[in-house]
Amino acid sequence: MFLSVFDMFKIGIGPSSSHTMGPMVAAARFLAHLRSLPFQPHGVGARLHGSLAFTGVGHATDRAVILGLAGFLPESYDAARAEAALADIHTRKRVSPPDLPELAFDPKVDLVFDYGPALDGHANGMVLLARDAQGDIIAQETYFSIGGGFVVTEAEHQAGEAGVQGPNIPYPFQSANEMMEMARKSGLTIAGMKRANELVVRDGVALREGTQRIWAVMNACIERGLTSDGVLPGGLKVRRRAKAIHEALLAERGLNITAPHVINDWMSTYAMAVNEENAAGGQVVTAPTNGAAGVIPAVIRYYLDHVPGARNERVEEFLLTAAAIGGLIKHNASISGAECGCQAEVGSAAAMAAAGLCAVLGGTVAQVENAAEIALEHHLGMTCDPVKGLVQVPCIERNGLGAIKAVSAASLALRGDGQHFMPLDNCIEAMRQTGADMSEKYKETALGGLAVNIPNC
Repeated sequence: MFLSVFDMFKIGIGPSSSHTMGPMVAAARFLAHLRSLPFQPHGVGARLHGSLAFTGVGHATDRAVILGLAGFLPESYDAARAEAALADIHTRKRVSPPDLPELAFDPKVDLVFDYGPALDGHANGMVLLARDAQGDIIAQETYFSIGGGFVVTEAEHQAGEAGVQGPNIPYPFQSANEMMEMARKSGLTIAGMKRANELVVRDGVALREGTQRIWAVMNACIERGLTSDGVLPGGLKVRRRAKAIHEALLAERGLNITAPHVINDWMSTYAMAVNEENAAGGQVVTAPTNGAAGVIPAVIRYYLDHVPGARNERVEEFLLTAAAIGGLIKHNASISGAECGCQAEVGSAAAMAAAGLCAVLGGTVAQVENAAEIALEHHLGMTCDPVKGLVQVPCIERNGLGAIKAVSAASLALRGDGQHFMPLDNCIEAMRQTGADMSEKYKETALGGLAVNIPNC
């Protein structure tokens, strides 16, 4: 198994990696397929199923599909250009993707939200199709957005990871137990093994510059969130709070009246800043998803700003360790809220952050595994029930609490010797089973929980 650190941490746009970034990536893949055909299409269409239909408007899935079919990509997204393109498409009812002829596409007719049963295979399913001048379908493909911006075709999903030929890496661990055994035999840390795997596909300079860019984008997102206020889009009238809280925290500094628990407010504010930016459709890094994008940046910022002796050079070690844990969770369970609830999103992010922090604080491999397990264990059963399908309530605050749990988990693990009762592998399996048993109402459909218990206002 090889999932790069740059697979787990992808630069993209809010509000959702699975509902915004994934559909845009799927559209790009479909355009590439159309370019390979020996005949020219005349028009295109899309049909959204499952969670993509039920919470698609709140997650901007409609916008993502429209822009994706026009050639936009998450990593190079330009907000001003996108707004102009959307207005043009709604007016002319045509998209103009690069290296293809103009294609007929009326968003009100050719983009269908199917509220029937989800497609077999995954809760986030979509069908993209192309028609000839007579309206007959000449190309069609089913895509699944499986969380974190990852997209697979129906055939790829059926083949599974066994059908994907990855690079020949030196440390191909597929479980936490294998990871710890390889670390024991090699004498390397988790980050050391992950770095060796990465160096098979890129050189050290590219790895260093890439991880530095990931952190730079994360940190810039925090800073934008800490300096922006106003009301978030979507109709819930949720006000941004990170800026005001941060200003209050800065004003209290140096007064010697601050209670120790206020450090939790710093962590929450960093996380909320990111997720307020995400909710506004800003640039974020999937970590491992957009809905959980605030946890890992908040914990890194906590480490750098509040831990004595912290060093910027160790952020790469943090990210590599976190990516290793995230890869195990994705491989053996899920990072998709539509598949396993928010335990798969914020729970996974907290486990990754706890592992990363434990590593840079000098934890052993066993302590790092313990930290990840503690954090994940205490998110088991967490539902994904976004109010109005927006990544705002409870998502923004939930990232703050996820960061606090991650730091607590790392601290507890460091107080022990790495020996503990519940292995991380077993906890990941428990998360998978819990997600499989969870009602669809609580898996990003906005049909249960907080989503149906809101004030009448």
